[in-house]
Amino acid sequence: MLIQLAITGMLVALLPLAIVLSSKDVNKYRKLVWITLFLTFDLIMFGSFTRLTDSGLGCPDWPGCYGQANPVQAHADIRAAEALMPTGPVTVVKAWIEMIHRYIAMAVGVLIIAIMVVAWRRWLKSSRQLINFAPGLPTSLFLLVCLQGAFGAWTVTMKLQPIIVTIHLLLGLLLLAMLTILAARHSVLDAISSAARNLFNPAVLALALLVIQIVLGGWVSTNYAVMACTDFPLCHGMLVPPMDFEHGFTWWRELGKTASGDLLPVEALTAIHWVHRNFAFIVIAYIAWIAHKAYKIEGLRKTGKWILIVLALQFASGVSTIFLSWPIVIAIMHNGGAALLVLLLVMLIYKSRRSAVKQTA
Repeated sequence: MLIQLAITGMLVALLPLAIVLSSKDVNKYRKLVWITLFLTFDLIMFGSFTRLTDSGLGCPDWPGCYGQANPVQAHADIRAAEALMPTGPVTVVKAWIEMIHRYIAMAVGVLIIAIMVVAWRRWLKSSRQLINFAPGLPTSLFLLVCLQGAFGAWTVTMKLQPIIVTIHLLLGLLLLAMLTILAARHSVLDAISSAARNLFNPAVLALALLVIQIVLGGWVSTNYAVMACTDFPLCHGMLVPPMDFEHGFTWWRELGKTASGDLLPVEALTAIHWVHRNFAFIVIAYIAWIAHKAYKIEGLRKTGKWILIVLALQFASGVSTIFLSWPIVIAIMHNGGAALLVLLLVMLIYKSRRSAVKQTA
């Protein structure tokens, strides 16, 4: 089974590798990094689709499906589980969704191994003179993708425990951020005004606030608390509704249960949703201010503009999930918007840092 899974992962990775090799871009390493970044973003989006369709346990074991490399081979076991629990987590469709997610993850792993190998070869061949090919970041990416795989396994074996699923999401976004830095390192960037150096620390704070908001959003999603408040801007018709913060923000517990094993009360779900919703206003206001500042600086104008656009869409998609009763397409867009904001803020930080370094030099 493991050999079959490895072959499947390599076959999925063949398409992006073929695109890189057939590209007319002279810098094929840069092309490889950008395609890996794009596929990692797709993986995050498909991961949210897997979670939102309740397909996380579509195959209740790991790394295969009922000990097989694909749902076709495990068809009899899947059908038996579906017949036993028709509304349960295991169906043929959910099994395929879960395994496709794993196949894409394996392909990303293959591409990151390729990035690491090329970086080491270029760096050693140049007698360690090519700073851009310093293997530290690519090797860290490889280690991170291994850790991410471990959390993917624990997500299944620990039955979608909210804290594990949330960390799995954060590690995926960290992988995206690190790939963004690597892609920026190998890209030709526009000339940046020295004024950009003043934006470095505020941009880092913006990213920190965004990460906190993503943790809160992940906690909403993994606890299925999206519809805990069905009105906006109030919640249950109140500015501050009855809430249970103690049970809502007990991190180590099973899905849908308190730490003592009782069913999670509605007030706990309300607290989870309410905190994420209200902290969003602080995050949106601060990031919008940073983006506005960036828009006025030469070399950062495009990045600032895109942050403002994505931020507006993110707010709209968040509110729409409430008024439209959480349609899956908009929910996936909301997850994707968070990932895009991470990418854009990391790029903004990289550019402002580069300006500061050049100014010092």
